[in-house]
Amino acid sequence: MEMPQTSAQTLLILTNLPDEASAQALATMLVSGRLAACINVLAPCRSVYRWQGAIENAQEVPLLIKTTTARYADLEAAIRAGHPYELPEIIAVPVAHGLPEYLNWVVTETLAEPAAGNAAPC
Repeated sequence: MEMPQTSAQTLLILTNLPDEASAQALATMLVSGRLAACINVLAPCRSVYRWQGAIENAQEVPLLIKTTTARYADLEAAIRAGHPYELPEIIAVPVAHGLPEYLNWVVTETLAEPAAGNAAPC
């Protein structure tokens, strides 16, 4: 079932995990549950932030998560449940423009029963 995709339906979700293992585990869980079409696990970065009155300086592993507005609530709940932080960063950025075929693929991959044969790189 081919669904027309508009960029307004596509979201880029940002979150950070404390290490590679937890980032890989969360990414795998979200994609296998069809809450995300694709997740890029990036190289570790340094984050500086204030937490509970103290300045923190920590290494974190960023995730770039591609999903749809229809899947956002379930994706957010899954991140909160599977994230080791008390208060995880979860930021949703609407996609203003994108390759229509790729945006269609994001929709298809986040459906419960996707069409066969759809494959696209992240």
